[in-house]
This record gives sequence, C-alpha cells and structure tokens, in this order.
Amino acid sequence: MITRNLIFLGLAAGLLSAADAPQAEIKNDQLRVKVYLPDAKNGFYNATRFDWSGVISSLEYKGHNYYGPWWDKIDPKVYDYAIEGNVVSAASPGIGPIEEFQTDGKALGYDDAKVGETFVKIGVGVLRKPDEPKYDHYKTYEIVDGGKWTVKKNSDWIQFTQELNDPSSGYAYTYQKTVRLMPGKPEMVLEHSLKNVGTKLIRSTVFNQNFLVLDGQPPGPDFSITFPFQLQSRRPPAKEVGEIRGNQIVYLKTLENQERLTASAEGFGDSATDFDIRIENRKVGAGLRMTADHPLSNVGYWSIRKVIGLAPYIAMSIAPGSEFTWKLTYEYYTIPALPGLPATKAGERR
Repeated sequence: MITRNLIFLGLAAGLLSAADAPQAEIKNDQLRVKVYLPDAKNGFYNATRFDWSGVISSLEYKGHNYYGPWWDKIDPKVYDYAIEGNVVSAASPGIGPIEEFQTDGKALGYDDAKVGETFVKIGVGVLRKPDEPKYDHYKTYEIVDGGKWTVKKNSDWIQFTQELNDPSSGYAYTYQKTVRLMPGKPEMVLEHSLKNVGTKLIRSTVFNQNFLVLDGQPPGPDFSITFPFQLQSRRPPAKEVGEIRGNQIVYLKTLENQERLTASAEGFGDSATDFDIRIENRKVGAGLRMTADHPLSNVGYWSIRKVIGLAPYIAMSIAPGSEFTWKLTYEYYTIPALPGLPATKAGERR
C-alpha cells in the first residue's frame, strides 16, 4: 500500500531528483530517447493521474530536444498548476508524450465503489475511494495495489507490461506499451494493447497529453498547429492570444506571464486519417507529425508560456476476454528556419 503522504513527499522532491529517477535510453541512428521507468518508491512519476509507463524525459533529433520539464517546482498544495511561480501539482508533472485513461472523465468503477472500497486507474493501479462523491484526476489517491510491472528492453525499443487484478470491483487487465524507434527513420512508435481479463466491460478513452517544450521556445506565432480537416471549436482560444484559422490553431502573440491559450478542436470524422497532426516551429526549424491507427474521439489543446499540451483522444470498449490495440506514430523532422534566424540548438534560448 502506498500512502498519499509518501507520494507527496516523493513528488515534492521530484524535480530535484529527476536525474536520479530510474530511466533507460533507447536510440537508433537518428533519435536518442530517454524513458523513465515505473517505480512506486523512486520513479519520476508515481502519482495517480497519468499512466506510469513510457514517460519520456527527452528526445533528441538533429540537435533539437522536444521534451523536458516545463515547471520549476512541484507543490502538493497546488491544484493542477499555477502559472505564477511556474508551479505544478503533485498529480500533474507530466513530461513528454504521457497518457491518461478516463471513463466519462472518471476512473473505472469510481461511481460503483462505496467509501473505503476500490476502483481502478488504468496504467496506475487499484485506488481507494475517499469520502468524496466526485472523482478528480488532479487529486492523488491512495494506491492499494500497483499491480505487477515488467520491463523488457533492447537497443531501440523498451516494453512495459502491467498486470492488475481488483477482485472487489471486477476489473482486471493486462496492459502493454512499447516505445519503439523505427530503423533508419526519425520515427517513434507507441504500441499499446489492453486485454480485459476481468468480469466487467472496460469502457475508456485514452489521451496523450504531449507536453512539448521544443528547444525551450515559448508558445507563440513561431509555432503552427495543423490538422487535416477544417477546425471547429466549442471552446475557441481567447481572442487576445489566438484563433482558429481554417485547419490551424494560430497564436497572435507569444504567451507571457499569466497568459494561456486553450481550445477544443472539433470537425474530425470517424476515420483514422483525421488523426494526423503537425506542430512546427519556424524559428528553430523543427517539427513533429503525430498519426494513429484509430480515429479521434476528442481533441483538447492547452498551453502556457513554457509548454504546449496537445491532447488527442482514442475511445475503446473491451468486453471480458477481449483485447484492444492501438498505435501512435511520431515523425520528427526539420524545416527551413526563418530567414536570418539560424536554427536553435537543443537547450539554447533566444
């Protein structure tokens, strides 16, 4: 059993010990990727919001670094994050392409569990329900059982398997995630499978938050975020900072101080071809393209002065005895930098 106090103590010191947290490196001839390992005591991420597997601390390609910390401090007293002071809560210090599973915005079995009983957060473990009627993914819950994690590794791939069984709720699964670098290509593939070995239907969505800190560049007009369809939005950006323009989310200014740009993105169809999103920065001359083998079910977009967070969702419904598989492909590339502005090297700031 992992108490909340232990989790808070570990996360409060998380930024200082990030370099010491268990991790592994994989690489091919074009990409170099560092990945944190699941570890209840010493892991970089051991709260109860995000999937513990495949947390990517850095990805280097042609002198550019795409991922890394976007906060300066972790504080359990903060709710989600505070732009002032650049502080993040215990639950939300996500880094790189990090994933979260939700069922109607909750965790599996939360509504059915009584106070003191258990529910399940996929990729995390069996959690205990407190005396609170509403589930809150920004809250850190007591972990009753983190399941069994197994890690296998080769030079250009690493595979995580979590086996979890909660007899009291009826949920049980085997979850597998492989981070694979494609030979001879600047591509990273996240391969997933979720097998339902329990007695209840597993109905969930999974989204990848994609915390992007490309060469430390602040979100602004140098970035373009492009979709393969004409965007609609029930929640468009604040008109002072950005707008929806055709098939793009556009920044009208560089974010600073307390500013943020958030938006929903609708207009996609039921084909996986609409899951094809590009983020580019013309100042540093680098970009990435993300595709998937399943259609979008939702898209959220969030950014503050330090980070871009793009969250595309995939939906799943898995009967007992069945298995669901899905794959995300990331292609990294360079583009011509703006005239007069040579491409920024990783870690440099202008």
